[in-house]
Amino acid sequence: MTDAQIAGGHKATLNNPKVSQEAKQHSKKVLEEEFNGGDVPKAGDNDTDKNPGNVAGGLKATMNNPKVSDEAKQSAKERLQGMDS
Repeated sequence: MTDAQIAGGHKATLNNPKVSQEAKQHSKKVLEEEFNGGDVPKAGDNDTDKNPGNVAGGLKATMNNPKVSDEAKQSAKERLQGMDS
């Protein structure tokens, strides 16, 4: 589990009305002491963790989606061509 996922769980605890005050205090303390107040990179911010096949599939889907702008389709095409190099 990444730091972003752990911090996200604690953030969810703080916003869940069904969680006890004790649990909320614990999560707040963990975020402040271990995660710089919850300021951690998102789980998907690191491109090296992405599966190239899934990325290529997403780009191909973008290029064939009629609801996507021509600009986005062009960007997806260029990124896909860059992956082939």
